[in-house]
Amino acid sequence: MKAKATIALILLSVFGAATVHAADEYNTATGLTAAGAPLGLHGIDPVAFIEIGNRIEGSARYTAVHDGVAYYFSSEENKSTFEASPERYLPQFGGFCTFGVSVAKKFDGNPRFAAVEDGRLYVFLNEAIFNEFQKDREGTIERAEHNWRRIRTSAVESL
Repeated sequence: MKAKATIALILLSVFGAATVHAADEYNTATGLTAAGAPLGLHGIDPVAFIEIGNRIEGSARYTAVHDGVAYYFSSEENKSTFEASPERYLPQFGGFCTFGVSVAKKFDGNPRFAAVEDGRLYVFLNEAIFNEFQKDREGTIERAEHNWRRIRTSAVESL
């Protein structure tokens, strides 16, 4: 038992308490980036996505960590823009599929299937799910917002 406590203290000292968050609040890649945090948004630059509507792959060279999640950017400028106002650029619903959250599930959110609505980034599981979203954008977002308050801190497996 003492060994487990020691390991936990070492991990906290190396990675910091900021990487610890409630169960599955963010959709991230398995494993850690060089920044010591799991990767969000599949490595796509969220600033480029929202500002110019383009899915530009970010680079580990330009990494910012927010709330225990690493995000990659295509430039130092985009990284700085994000760091100045991260809430503006984070994918909605922790990067989980918006349609999934609208039915109280946490599916992978793939930025290949995404929409920017009112300056907010929404991601989807796949093309079929994205097409379903197209049929009722506003209703899907409203249902997802309602459900997110309830499932945000729930583990994926429990839904």
